[in-house]
Amino acid sequence: MSLSKNQLKLITSLGQKKYRVIHNLFIAEGTKVVNEFLNSSFQLEALFCVDDSEYKNCNNITLISKTELKKISKLSAPNNVLAIFKIPTAKSIENEGLVLVLDELNDPGNLGTIIRLSDWFGVKQIVCSKNTVDCYNAKVVQASMGSLSRVNITYTDLETYLKNSEKPKFASLMEGENVYKTKLPKDAILVMGNEANGISKDVLNLLDNSVSIPRFGNLKQTESLNVATATAILLSEFKRLT
Repeated sequence: MSLSKNQLKLITSLGQKKYRVIHNLFIAEGTKVVNEFLNSSFQLEALFCVDDSEYKNCNNITLISKTELKKISKLSAPNNVLAIFKIPTAKSIENEGLVLVLDELNDPGNLGTIIRLSDWFGVKQIVCSKNTVDCYNAKVVQASMGSLSRVNITYTDLETYLKNSEKPKFASLMEGENVYKTKLPKDAILVMGNEANGISKDVLNLLDNSVSIPRFGNLKQTESLNVATATAILLSEFKRLT
C-alpha cells in the first residue's frame, strides 16, 4: 500500500486547529509517542509506518516509504511512524488535589512540556483559558511525549472557573511571596500566566495568594524564567511540602 491523495490531504489539514475540530482528529509521531497513545484509551483512526512489524495488532495500517513519511511528517527528522487518533470527548474537571491553571499560554513547546511535568508530579488536571494553544497541536503532542494521554486538560472560561472554586488560589508572580518560605496546601490551584504578559488582570484579581521563585545570582539581573521552567520548580515545591 501507499499514501493516497485523500490521506495526504487529511493529514496536511490536521496541522490547523479548525480542521482538527472539523474532523475531531489529531496527529502523533514517533515510536514512543504513538505507542503511549496506543496503550491508552485514545482511539486509533489510522497509522502510517515504514515498518509494520511492531504494529501487527493494529487496524487501519498503511505501509509507506520513508519519502512518503517525510511528506506528511511535522518533524525535521521523521521517526518511522505517524498516527491519527480521535480527539476524545471532553471530561469534567477533576478538582481533587493540586490543579494547574494556564492563562493564555501561546507556545506549543511550553504547553507540551508543562503537560509532561504535570504527569511527572502527579497533577491530574490542567485547566486552560480558551485562547491557550490547542493541546492537540502537533508540537504540543510531541513535546508532551505521551503524557497527554494521562493528564486531563480542559479549556474553559477561567474567571467563571475560579469564581466557582473554593480552593486556595496561588498566582505565579515575580513579586509574589518566596515559594521556599510559603506554606503550600495540598489542595490548591496554581495559576501560570502568558509567556510575555503574565497573568491577565481579570484573572489576577480573583487569586488569593501569590508565590515567586527568588533569584540567587549575585547580580540578580535575569529578567524572568521560562514559564515551563517556573512551573517545574513550583510543582516540585507544592509536592515537596504537601
